[in-house]
Amino acid sequence: MSLELLGMIGGLALLDMLSPATLGVTVYLLLSEKERIGSRLMIYLGTVAGFYFSAGFVLMLGLDALLSAFSSILENRFISWTMMVIGAALFTASFFYPKGKKRTDLPRPKSKSKASMVALGFTTFLIEVGMAFPYFAAVGLMTTRNLPVYQWLPILGGYNFMMILPPLVLFVLHVLLGRFMQRPLERLRIKLSNTGSALSWIMCIVGLILMLNSVDNL
Repeated sequence: MSLELLGMIGGLALLDMLSPATLGVTVYLLLSEKERIGSRLMIYLGTVAGFYFSAGFVLMLGLDALLSAFSSILENRFISWTMMVIGAALFTASFFYPKGKKRTDLPRPKSKSKASMVALGFTTFLIEVGMAFPYFAAVGLMTTRNLPVYQWLPILGGYNFMMILPPLVLFVLHVLLGRFMQRPLERLRIKLSNTGSALSWIMCIVGLILMLNSVDNL
């Protein structure tokens, strides 16, 4: 496993740290909830990370088995061309994605129970997984490099931890600074409720990474 691969996966994880839905729910909970905020937030973040990890785990096993079963037909060149086409499509589409601000309704808990936090985490996963370009790109990179399980499993776990690290940092700052975090959280809530050019930048960067990673095997 090369440092170049770790660097690319780390860069993709940094993009996924900017998840507007997960951050938005965290900010909402910190601003509106006063009781048991720590346990409820940990249940929520654990649910989001757990579902993402499970999806990545299944994809790694499924893609690896698929490549092994059809390696004589597909080989690496087919996968490389597929990654090149997907990367080029994402890169091109990023320039046409609307960059104006659009108000977005972020998911919110329906009640204060622990079950509602699990349901909220699952809802967040469903909302974001379809647009999780960096995550799918990272899984694709690890699959095409044929990493053994003992290498890609901790990488996948670390990736998912990085995804929920910003909400954890916000929670720690909220605990340490108390009311001094009120105004920064309010400003962050307003920014997170508007979607603009962030997705187009993610599409552009992921597209470039996929194209650069596949060009050597064409």
